[in-house]
Amino acid sequence: MNVFYEETGTFKVGTILADNTTSLQIEAVHGKRSKIKATSVLFRFATPPLSEFMDHVQKVADELDPNFLWECCTQDAEFTSDTLAADYFGHTPSPVEAAAILLLLQNAPMYFYKKALGRYKAAPPDALKAALASQEKKRLQAEQQARYVEQLNRFVLPEEFKPRISNLLYKPDKNSIEWKALEAVCTEKKLTVVKLMEKCGAIASSHDYHFNQFIWEHFPEGVRFGELGSQPTLHDFLDLPISDVVAFSIDDASTTEIDDAFSVTSLPFGSFRIGIHIAAPALGIDPESALDQIAATRLSTVYLPGNKITMLPDAIINHFTLTENRLQPSLSLYLDVADDFTVISSESKIEKIKVAANLRHNMLEQHFNETSLNKGSFAHTFSKELSLLWKFACKMENQRGKANDTNNDKIDYSFEINDDHVTISERRRGSPIDKVVSELMIYVNTEWGKQLTDAGITGIFRSQANGKVKMSTSPAPHQGLGVPQYAWSSSPMRRYVDLVNQRQLIALLRGEPPPYTKESNSLLIAMRDFETAYGIYGEFQRAMERYWCLRWLLQEKIQITNAQVIKENLVKLDRIPLVTRVPSLPEIAPGTYVQLKLSEIDLLERSLHAEFLQRQDA
Repeated sequence: MNVFYEETGTFKVGTILADNTTSLQIEAVHGKRSKIKATSVLFRFATPPLSEFMDHVQKVADELDPNFLWECCTQDAEFTSDTLAADYFGHTPSPVEAAAILLLLQNAPMYFYKKALGRYKAAPPDALKAALASQEKKRLQAEQQARYVEQLNRFVLPEEFKPRISNLLYKPDKNSIEWKALEAVCTEKKLTVVKLMEKCGAIASSHDYHFNQFIWEHFPEGVRFGELGSQPTLHDFLDLPISDVVAFSIDDASTTEIDDAFSVTSLPFGSFRIGIHIAAPALGIDPESALDQIAATRLSTVYLPGNKITMLPDAIINHFTLTENRLQPSLSLYLDVADDFTVISSESKIEKIKVAANLRHNMLEQHFNETSLNKGSFAHTFSKELSLLWKFACKMENQRGKANDTNNDKIDYSFEINDDHVTISERRRGSPIDKVVSELMIYVNTEWGKQLTDAGITGIFRSQANGKVKMSTSPAPHQGLGVPQYAWSSSPMRRYVDLVNQRQLIALLRGEPPPYTKESNSLLIAMRDFETAYGIYGEFQRAMERYWCLRWLLQEKIQITNAQVIKENLVKLDRIPLVTRVPSLPEIAPGTYVQLKLSEIDLLERSLHAEFLQRQDA
């Protein structure tokens, strides 16, 4: 005698070896013996032979229609499989027929809900309709996914992918059939998703891929300002006094946010007055206003070679930038300086100034450089002013104890992009232009930080101790700069913390309550968020500089180049600010120059392969 029974959700058959009433010893078709509970047996049978039984059952089950059986069975009550089998076949079912009905009931869970061993209930019509619709949807999705896979294997981008390219590249839904198709093809072809999408023509520009990835993540609403972008500030600041100084600014050729300008006025007995003039957007951007809120969201201008994302709309920048031949509002720090370049006194003012000239690095450096300073004179409209500022800057650098700072010997790089052609220029840090601008900015940020501290007004300070830089609402020394306190205040159109500090300074000068106290949530949030954003923006700028370095190598067709060992197998390439690892580099002392062979430049991965060729003679 044989039994048809259920075990762990599966129907099985076996020959009875021993019947112990509550349990049975059975032997399966392939000879395996086991013990089963008597309650798991659905029925016993003698024919057909055990080895043929399940084949017969499957043939009968294949001819059954679950939809027809569902329509035939009782809809609102449980039923036994035997009852359904008898109704369907019109007679007491044979073992094969009974097993076939059971097999169908088990394999059609959308139609029939199992309640107990051999007992089922028909699914409600609405539930069955929903389940069948879901099944059909999955079938169609499987067909669609298969079509996607076939097209991607031929490096053809499916039409349905085109409106979803950004999502698939930057924020994919990994449960979508598009992503599953991409994953399947990537696994088969051993490609990354980005590489596969590139081969399918979904990435037209490697530059745009990197730029849009940054925008997608950090500017989800886009980089435009909407209505704010076309609304200039209404205030003309007619109530501000007008200074009679002759001021000039010094900036890169591409700078539009001109935050600072300088003036030098002669005083009796060989002394003179230095004016450090900072653009004053805080006079026209009220805290918590719509414009302030967007600036507080962006927190800083984002810089990258050939492009930038400004913190403020162009209309606002144009209203406050220190453009030549326009009267512009300014927060000015005046320093009375003796003939030995010692500061005798200082005074801060809110006023309007007229900038006589916007000097640009590339033009000014032809006249104002170390060679001309060593000669003692140079031909320039502002030669006298620049010479005095240079000597003052040297005195201030000495006072800070930074005259022999090794950072002054480092090389800075500037990128110029014209129609995808990149020019990378080297400039030694610590040039006369750099020193004048940086020393005056350090002085004004230090002095205004002191004024806030002395007045007991909260500001956002930047400090450094043991090499670690942090921001705080409490003043502390900045060891790297060699100053007792430092409050960023000199770039209020480009950094939100500078705008915040400028508001505090304006309140101080006007004798008004400051907008922020030490416990102000908006102040603390701005400080916290600024540090995070500033780090992210800086990392993005460095990544895009690396990208353009790789573009430059391809553009100039450079395959062999020199590099300087930094440490271990890390080197810096000549002429460009590109650092990379060279796996084949032997053990060589830092500072040594080597020759490398470059290959496999990948603009999407921002990577290259560098191979050691030889050590270069000093």
